[in-house]
Amino acid sequence: MDKVDLEKTFIDTLRSNERIIYKVCSFYVSDEFPLADLYQEVVSNLWAAFPRFKNGCSISTWMYRIALNTCISGMRKDTRRPKGLPVSILQDAIAEPETLSEQIKEMYYHIYRLKTMERAIVLLYLEEKSYQEIADITGLTVSNVATKIKRSKEKLKKMSNL
Repeated sequence: MDKVDLEKTFIDTLRSNERIIYKVCSFYVSDEFPLADLYQEVVSNLWAAFPRFKNGCSISTWMYRIALNTCISGMRKDTRRPKGLPVSILQDAIAEPETLSEQIKEMYYHIYRLKTMERAIVLLYLEEKSYQEIADITGLTVSNVATKIKRSKEKLKKMSNL
């Protein structure tokens, strides 16, 4: 595939799957990591890796993996990461905040307070990915995914009852 075809294919793929990138980035947005910066970093990493994509998994699985790894590794580099985000930040990060109930906003607030890998797994779980798909994206085993989902649910339940 020549460079022009590669670029066109990448742009088409990006446009048809941009919701994935926004969704992942919105779960990791903070003062240190604005949505636009995270999105740009993810797209840059996707572009760098695109020529090596071999259809070993679905394009969405591949994109989730790169987006999550980009966001998580960016957070690991920054030790000033906030413990939680105020609900007001959600209004800028989520595509349609006016349609979210207060309970959903509160749930997202608590999700932001989870550790980075827990947050990634919860995101994928909310996207209705199977345990196998979550394992493929995160590099964990299916049983580890199941355990982390269960523990994350327990943490979220405790947070919401405080």
